[in-house]
Parts: sequence; structure tokens; C-alpha cells
Amino acid sequence: MDELDKKLLALIQKEVPVVARPFAALGDRLGLGEPEVMQRIVALKAGRVIRQISAIFDTPSLGYASSLVAARYEPARLDEAAAVISAHPGVSHNYQRDHAFNLWYTIAVAPTSRLGLEKTVAILHRESGALSTRLLPTLHLFKIGVELDVEGNARAGEKKAGGYSHKDRNAGAAPVHIPFVREMQQDLPVEPEPFVAMAGRLGISLEELQRLTAEMIAAGQLRRFSAVLRHRELGFSANGMGVWAVPEADVMTVGETMAAYRAVTHCYRRPSYPDWPYNLFTMIHARSREECNAVVAEMARETGISNHAILYSTKEYKKTRVQYFTEAEAAWEARH
Repeated sequence: MDELDKKLLALIQKEVPVVARPFAALGDRLGLGEPEVMQRIVALKAGRVIRQISAIFDTPSLGYASSLVAARYEPARLDEAAAVISAHPGVSHNYQRDHAFNLWYTIAVAPTSRLGLEKTVAILHRESGALSTRLLPTLHLFKIGVELDVEGNARAGEKKAGGYSHKDRNAGAAPVHIPFVREMQQDLPVEPEPFVAMAGRLGISLEELQRLTAEMIAAGQLRRFSAVLRHRELGFSANGMGVWAVPEADVMTVGETMAAYRAVTHCYRRPSYPDWPYNLFTMIHARSREECNAVVAEMARETGISNHAILYSTKEYKKTRVQYFTEAEAAWEARH
């Protein structure tokens, strides 16, 4: 990648404008012509740097029940078990991590589900042969928003305001426009007028598509329309989940403090268990374990929380955007 590629990636991971000619609009901000922007995006997709460009919806605000799940397996059976978990269409992330709880996945279950979240996870526990499974739903969202420092300007421990948080979430505030969600969650075609074509497939005007976009953003259902990047291909090889045992009286204050770190892309309050004492989770993407460790050390110093651990991902079984309101969801339930 050259410097213009990096500037383009920094821009599109924040927002791709929902306008008639989005690639021309991006080019105006970078001093590039529309054809060159499109050529660069095609090349970055082919090079597996850009995973997808699409709407990023807020799962609970669409009526879905979701959770992070920690599970423990015999190491020899882990790959087989992970395949069972990944087969569920609502599982978007599935990683091996270096801990006794060695498989971690996120799952979302549709509002139309007859099984619901807990029964679905119980089925996955049984079918995958888990030794133990712990549901870790979000109790409070302090921050979510992956914004990788592609240009390499940030320092370890740097603070940065922003990110989608609990105050932006307004589940059930507005009806969900399901055809809009199904269309906008698809990867954006690299063509001059992709949103005009999307509106045409929905049988509406571009102006109506823009109105629906603005409404869903205002309702907290749509976080942004942007690119999702492959962090490992960009050199962010340390995917560290910092987990913290914080006194309940302090967890809200500590969570706000930790969410302010630029390197922290996700920050949640979650339940604890006798065999899992950690109630605050901070996801960190860094260029090395040393960099990740330095961020965690700085957070520990600032907050005074000494009971913590870092779980690194050692194998990626599945990573994708959640696909909402699909036939695959109903088919999985019908089989079970």
C-alpha cells in the first residue's frame, strides 16, 4: 500500500457517504478521480485488506438477542467443535483463545426465533460437546467501533473520544425496515452509482434510501455505512481481549475510563461467574503483543485494577458481519 491507500482506508472505515456517486465523493476528499478511487478499492479487496463495505447495524436495536459465549473443550476436539459452532448462521465471530475457556464466539438470534438465545446456546453446547459454556451478554456498552490506525500516527495509550455506546442505543424505538436491512447489509458493489442501484432493487428513490438511512441512524439501529478491514493484513496481528475483575461499585467509572483509549475498539460490562471473575472486557487490536501489553499496563496503572488477564486469539475459525433476517436462520431452527 502507498500513502494514498492508507488515507483512503482511514476514510472509508469511518464512513462511506450514502450519495449518488460515493466513490467520486471520497475522491473529492482525497484529491483523486472517481476511477482511481474505485481501482484502489478493487485492489485492496483483492489483496484481502478490505473485508466488506456495507451498513453496520446495531444488533439489539434490530430486536436480536445476542451474546459473547465462552466455552471449554478438550483441545483435541477443538477444530471439530468450532465447525459445529460456526455452522450457526448467527455466529459472526469464532476464535480459539489461549485460556482454559478456549473457544469464544458471538451469536445473534432473530426476534422471530422460537428457541431464543439461551436454548440455542444450550443446543450448541450439547452438539459441539462442550465441557462448559458461559453466556456473557452485554450488560452495558461503553464503546464499540473499530477504527484502526492505518496511517500509524497514534501512540500506545493514546486517548480518543468517540465510538458507538449505550447512549446511542435505542432498541425498539422505531420499526425495522427489513427489506432495507437485507439490502444495505450486502457488500457494496464497486460501481459508479451503487446506492442508486440498491434503491432501485428496493423500488424506492435514492432520496428515500437516504431518508431511511438517516432515520435508522437516529434510532440507533444503524451505526454507520463503512468498510470493515482485515486487521491482520494491515499488521494488527495482536488481537488481545483484556478482561478485568472490577469491584461492582467502580465498574461504570472504570469502563468509561478504559473506553477512552484509542486502542480499545470494544468495551463492555458483562456478567461474572465463580469460574470466570472478570466483569469488564476491553478488545484491543495492536501491531504486536508488546504493544497490546503496554496498553493494558497503562490502563491498569490509571485505574488501579490489578486483577486482569489478556486472552490472545490463536486461531480464527469465523469472522463475518451478522446477516440479519435471512432464510438461513429459520432453516437452522427448523432442523433443531
